[in-house]
Amino acid sequence: MGVSSQSLTFYEFFAGGGMARLGLGGRWSCAFANDFDPVKAATYRANFPDAFGHLHQGDVWALGAADLPGPADLAWASSPCQDFSLAGARAGLAGGRSSAFFGFWRLIESLAAEGRAPRAIVIENVSGLLTSHGGADFAALGQALAGQGYSFGALEIDAAAFLPQSRPRVFVIATRDPPAAALVGASPFHSRAVKVAAAGLPADLARRWIWWRLAAPPLRNVGLAALLEPDAAVAWHAPARTDRWLELMAPLHRARLEAVRARDARAVGAIFRRTRVEQGRRMQRAEIRFDGLAGCLRTPRGGSSRQAIAVVEDGTVRTRLLSPREAARLMGLPDSYSLPCAATSALHVAGDGVAVPVVRWLARELLEPLLASASAIAAE
Repeated sequence: MGVSSQSLTFYEFFAGGGMARLGLGGRWSCAFANDFDPVKAATYRANFPDAFGHLHQGDVWALGAADLPGPADLAWASSPCQDFSLAGARAGLAGGRSSAFFGFWRLIESLAAEGRAPRAIVIENVSGLLTSHGGADFAALGQALAGQGYSFGALEIDAAAFLPQSRPRVFVIATRDPPAAALVGASPFHSRAVKVAAAGLPADLARRWIWWRLAAPPLRNVGLAALLEPDAAVAWHAPARTDRWLELMAPLHRARLEAVRARDARAVGAIFRRTRVEQGRRMQRAEIRFDGLAGCLRTPRGGSSRQAIAVVEDGTVRTRLLSPREAARLMGLPDSYSLPCAATSALHVAGDGVAVPVVRWLARELLEPLLASASAIAAE
């Protein structure tokens, strides 16, 4: 479908380091951005100098419709995910962090009352949004969207289709305009969880459901090893610390490592800690993968420790921590992207973001055609 080159405007809520903005690309102009976290806000400003005019640092609940210029074509909201995360307490939409969504939604309602509602909305979150409280939270989200005249659908996209990181996320795309027929149909991103969530909607919301068509991208040809720093440029663990990683591995993962060690070729793997219940006891375990992917990047607040890299070569195992720049690359950020100086802060910005190539694919293949076709229909 041909897409007009006309500039599109957007609001970026819970903006973090501006990864949605990077993914949307040059056709899009940010009219307003918001984030509560001062480190993320500083990172946003460092990478987007024009943000001093439109980035508001502070609680979304403190904002009013008068703070937002517009109307805008799109509102993007990567609202806090901890209460939906499988690693969190799963408090759902009543949770303290995810309830920030309603601070955002209050603004959308206010804009709608003034005739300034965004034409489209994207809500990005962890996949637990689809199943939280047996689907009740997803239905509540759908009810909020429908109440303001939006039809909606969801796609579950794993960043692994674009980057060497396992990072499934759900993207709820809502529109006030009827989508063109070419944008509706089957998609590889209609996962089982999406289908179950859609099937669980009450009849009034089911009538608002859209099966968005989004093709799969070309096959990824970059693995984890290609994004890592040269061996000589990083600090490796002492042998005792590497031994500790191995001691934490369950038999399955230790066997996986030993099978790789028996080969002649160099192998690069990712190690991450998990808490598992074994024989009724909670055990900290180290899990390793050699499939060319990193595990899902997380933040300290999410409850997982910093990921490690293992290199197996000539029968020897070496380990080290994943660097902030490597984490940024795993999110699709260019090396020109300015990270906070402190490693913990840099990892938090990267781990709490949205994968840039996923946003770009979604924008190019769905959002831009959606808004262009709606504009064309309105002009007729």
